[in-house]
Amino acid sequence: MQGSARQEPGLFLSAMPALSLENVSKVYAPRSRGFTGWLAHRPARRGFQALDGVSFTVEHGEFFGLLGPNGAGKTTLISILAGLTRASSGRARVCDYDVVDDFRQSRRSLGVVPQEIVYDPFFTVRETLRIQSGYFGLRNNDDWIDEVLSNLGLADKADSNMRALSGGMKRRVLVAQALVHRPPVIILDEPTAGVDVDLRRTLWEFISRLNKEGHTVLLTTHYLEEAEALCGRIAMLKQGRIVALDTTPALLARVGGADLEDVFVRIMHDDDYLGVSA
Repeated sequence: MQGSARQEPGLFLSAMPALSLENVSKVYAPRSRGFTGWLAHRPARRGFQALDGVSFTVEHGEFFGLLGPNGAGKTTLISILAGLTRASSGRARVCDYDVVDDFRQSRRSLGVVPQEIVYDPFFTVRETLRIQSGYFGLRNNDDWIDEVLSNLGLADKADSNMRALSGGMKRRVLVAQALVHRPPVIILDEPTAGVDVDLRRTLWEFISRLNKEGHTVLLTTHYLEEAEALCGRIAMLKQGRIVALDTTPALLARVGGADLEDVFVRIMHDDDYLGVSA
């Protein structure tokens, strides 16, 4: 597919969900016992279950929050949607494209901002975004690149080498890379971790604008005030399982508490809580 990265917001609309997970589980294989373990007749180690029967959908145009403590399975779930790892069972779809059977189309439909700062030290910011555009077959994409750079406060860094940028600026470039092909679905995996207030404000203004234009956003964050302010619905993961799924007002009404942080703490410390709504 070649041409401009721009799409009309109406094209995002579909009878099918933007994201769909059906009974998705992921078990990471155990380490081998090794030769000495075999000789000693030690029992085989069990695998680690990162996800256990996760099911939910995110509709087109939603701003959806996925919350959970470290190790709950959030990044594994995102990796499955992005095609970086395969589910052990179940199915995942992006814009109704199966992430395994229709992987090319599912990946074109998705932009992911990862937790880790990863960059190529040999290119400028603009070159990095042009290369990223090329991965999606996009030529003559400079107008959209300029708009992304401007909205993320990177316009004056466009010709700077990636090595010369601060950590916060590198994170802005990661966001720009995720948006460069103007995907209908955007996944933000803790995008504001360790960044300054200015970037947080700039980022949320731009992402909120894209959401209003029709883009679907899935956010994971440990800043629960962000999730409460931005997200229409919230899912909470605990030990690989969905333990809560509803709108923020509904969760506050059901669980009690002054804010989403109170709700989160109560649910995470209640081993019997299961509050999943349609």
